[in-house]
Amino acid sequence: MASLSATILSESRLAPAWAALRARARPALIPYLTAGYPTREVSEEALRAADEIADILEVGVPFSDPLADGPTIQRSTFAALEGGMTLAGTLELIERARLSRPVVVFSYLNPILRYGLERFLADAESLGVAGLLLTDLPAGSDPAVEETIERSALDLIRLIAPTTRPERLATAVSGARGFVYLVARLGVTGASERLAADLEESVGRVREATTLPVAVGFGISTAAQAAAVARVADGVVVGSALVDTLSREGVAGVQRFLEELRRGLDAGSAAG
Repeated sequence: MASLSATILSESRLAPAWAALRARARPALIPYLTAGYPTREVSEEALRAADEIADILEVGVPFSDPLADGPTIQRSTFAALEGGMTLAGTLELIERARLSRPVVVFSYLNPILRYGLERFLADAESLGVAGLLLTDLPAGSDPAVEETIERSALDLIRLIAPTTRPERLATAVSGARGFVYLVARLGVTGASERLAADLEESVGRVREATTLPVAVGFGISTAAQAAAVARVADGVVVGSALVDTLSREGVAGVQRFLEELRRGLDAGSAAG
C-alpha cells in the first residue's frame, strides 16, 4: 500500500475540483474570509456569495495571536473573536452556509489542539470539509500532528515560502494533498501594489518538487494581479483585499470584487 506522503491527487477531497478546472483550462479562484466577520449573519451571507463564484473556499478560524496575518486580517479576527466566534462556531457556520464548493479551513494550530485534533478532524470530515491549512505547522515540525491529519479524510495543505531552498522543498511539501499554497512575497498577509518579480521562478521551483496544483496567495488585490498570477500558477488566493472589501462594501461588494477577479483570472489564463 502506498504511504500517505505519496498519496496521489485522485485520492484527495479537492481532486474533483482541480480535475474540473484542468478540463476547462481554468485557474482556481480561492477566496479567504474570516469566520464570523463582521458578524455571524453577514459572514454566512458573504460565504454564500463567494460560493457562487469561487472554485475553492478558505474559511479562517479567528485566533488571538495571528502572527502571520497583516492588519486587515488581524482586525477581522479580533472583531470576530469579540463577537464570540470560535472554532466550534466556525464549523457551525460552514454547516449553516451549506456551501457547494470545497472548503479549506485556515487556522493556527492552537485552536485546533484546544478543540482536540481528532475531534476536529472527525467533525470537519462529517461536514464535508475538504482540507486544512495550518499557518504555523511547517513540514516536520510536529510529526505526530502531521501524521494524524494525513490519516484523516482532510487534505493537508502545505504553505511554502518563496525563499524555501530547492533542497528543502521536497521536505516542505511532504504529506501535502489537495494543492500547495505558495506565498507570493515575504511578510504577513495584506494587499500589495505589486507582485514579486521572481514569482514565476518561485512557482517553477515548487513544480519541480511536487505534481500537486500550485496556488499563489498573500498580497493579491486586483484583477490585473490575479491575471498575472494565472499565467504561471494553477490558482489564486485572495484574502485581505476581499476582507477589506467586505468591511467597506458589504456582501454586494464581495460579489462584485470576486466577479472582477474571475474575469481577470480568465483573461490571464487565455493570455498564458
